Amino acid sequence: MIGYYASHEQFRPRDLLAFTLAAEAAGFRSVLSSDHFHPWSETQGESGFAWSWLGAAMHATTISFGIITAPGYRYHPAVLAQGAATLADMFPGRFWMGIGSGEVLNEGIIGERWPNRSERNERLLQCAGVMRDLWAGARVTFDGHIRVDRAHLYTRPPEPPLLFAAANACSTVEWVAGWADGLITLAKQVCELKESIELFRKGGGEGKRIYLKLDIAYARTEEEALRGAWEQWRNLVFGGGLITEIRSPAEFDAMGEHVDREELRQHIRVSSDLSLHTEWLQTFLDLGVDKIYLHNVTDDQSTFIEDFGREVLPALVG
Repeated sequence: MIGYYASHEQFRPRDLLAFTLAAEAAGFRSVLSSDHFHPWSETQGESGFAWSWLGAAMHATTISFGIITAPGYRYHPAVLAQGAATLADMFPGRFWMGIGSGEVLNEGIIGERWPNRSERNERLLQCAGVMRDLWAGARVTFDGHIRVDRAHLYTRPPEPPLLFAAANACSTVEWVAGWADGLITLAKQVCELKESIELFRKGGGEGKRIYLKLDIAYARTEEEALRGAWEQWRNLVFGGGLITEIRSPAEFDAMGEHVDREELRQHIRVSSDLSLHTEWLQTFLDLGVDKIYLHNVTDDQSTFIEDFGREVLPALVG
């Protein structure tokens, strides 16, 4: 199943809603929403509140939605649990949530000390436990990296939303397998993704769902595709360890000025050839992933949705 990635960092909420409606009409069967306070770049220049947008987008469509968010910083896990429960109640079976350890770009706004990765992972697991207990109807008091005092969710859906873990590093992928309902991860080289899938299964993820976010750059000319990738998404070359520690869009822009355009091809699948995009997607589907969310990182979403809906989606198997 192929889904559409809604990038709040790049587009105004009303435009993203229009793109989402077009994506559903074109044959995309799911949507994955980002959740940022700041964009990655001043050039991107947007960052709408994803949770407000989700209610409107889900009401206007019939397909499933997910979001990747970071509990324990700008969002207390009890508040996230309440928000997710409300969406799951209004739109049964159509909402899932992925949680990760976050980036200081977004979570640093609360002015607290930014923990190291080990502590962030501990906090993530504690937040997952709190949210699940609240969805189960418990009255929760907890004192750890986060604190909860006698919280109880009065409005709960018949079935709680699936709680995925957002993870990319192999060691983290294996660790989250034991407690997450599924894995949402970035597309890597095929051999690396195979290893991640094997580690997830080995760590306790056998039978659980695996979703993939795939960054592509598509336009009707190769030059436009590569230009769009560089202008909008060149910071991807820096890798997760560095990306989580940079505090402002301006800092990202300063670092990204020296990124070579051709280097982006190692991180983003750049092409104006629809048959090549079809081949890439089919290769990932053949690995056994359950969903692939396509993020066309260029600013021309309408052409991407139209062309992929007409030629790429119908050609895929599985």
